[in-house]
Amino acid sequence: MTETLTPAEARRVFLAAQGLARRRPAGRTGVRQFREYLARQGVLQLDSVNVLARAHYLPLFSRYGAYDQAGLDGYLWGSGETFEHWGHEASVMPRFLLPHLRHRMDEPTSWMAWARDRLERERPGFLDEVRREIEERGPLVAADFAHAHATGGPWWDRSHAKQALEYLFITGQAAVGARPSFVRTYDAPARVWSGDAVRPGLPAAEARQALFDHALGAVGVGTPEEIADHFRLPKSEAAGLALSAVEQGLADWVTVEGWRTPALLAAGARDPGRATGAALLSPFDPVCWYRDRLLRMFGVHYRIEIYTPEHKRQFGYYCHPFLLGDQIVARVDLKADRKGRVLLVQSAWREEAPAPGARRRSDGDVSLALATELRLVADWLDLEDIVVRERGTLAPDLRRAVDAKTRL
Repeated sequence: MTETLTPAEARRVFLAAQGLARRRPAGRTGVRQFREYLARQGVLQLDSVNVLARAHYLPLFSRYGAYDQAGLDGYLWGSGETFEHWGHEASVMPRFLLPHLRHRMDEPTSWMAWARDRLERERPGFLDEVRREIEERGPLVAADFAHAHATGGPWWDRSHAKQALEYLFITGQAAVGARPSFVRTYDAPARVWSGDAVRPGLPAAEARQALFDHALGAVGVGTPEEIADHFRLPKSEAAGLALSAVEQGLADWVTVEGWRTPALLAAGARDPGRATGAALLSPFDPVCWYRDRLLRMFGVHYRIEIYTPEHKRQFGYYCHPFLLGDQIVARVDLKADRKGRVLLVQSAWREEAPAPGARRRSDGDVSLALATELRLVADWLDLEDIVVRERGTLAPDLRRAVDAKTRL
């Protein structure tokens, strides 16, 4: 018999799977937690935007609290337990998933064909030369290739360098070794991945099923398409992947009140009964990846506005949703003024409607909880002050709450 979940039950199952249903655990955060997060989620998205903190730092903070960012970088690019490639966009993933991603390196795409053909047409033999340089002298950064050729002329122009390195990276012929100051270095896969470099990949269909099955555990409950999106699997295959997961006993079909389509409930996924956590979420947090899920599950219409002209932005350049209990109750546009050691709240907005089936929290409760969270973020980033600017429906209440905490 198909089980029926209320919207609140589905939210709590999802947040529990995401590690966000409970208050942050006490104690030091280190390698054990980094490994735990990657094992469960399977993917940690990267992005170069550094307005508050880089994208890969924030999901760990949201779930575990303050930790040493250099320690995380050391684990991600120096432990030998991970690899960087395209998982959910540019990502770091646990090494045990490398065979699951090899098909993406091996399968030709229109971009791969275009890049290879262009380089072979304009610089014959160029890709082989770059690959040899990486194998002989790696790890190298892109700037290492901007030297003069033996003939005295430029070895290649900037576009050729970038394109060649990206082609070799995407096709698995170069691996990312380290990221000093977040700069990607390119090295021989045999040095970076050791024995895993020659370990055969799974057949494409088997790999996509295994990635879908892993995503099930990461989301707990969801529609086939949003589960497939966790690893950017083709939407056209989502229904078949879901049926196979059910046949394997990895999930059951459920009905969620108010959802238009049936959902999958992962085997072992549980409703904790109550959500007690609070966390600011990065725009690149797994909770925020699938916009339809945010709207359906939390009643939040969310877009990143960094590419929107300033005069057309509704909420701000880089807004972070604020999760309180099982609801997203506010969003704040944050910026770290590192020189002035100030956390700037450029705008603060209250989500007007509660999540489906939930009771609306008071502005006072939201402001006090958010002020506490902002203080935790500021301390983690070594920022002394918090300045709340006037823009946004929650700004006045939030400013008072921040000021009250400052006086304590």
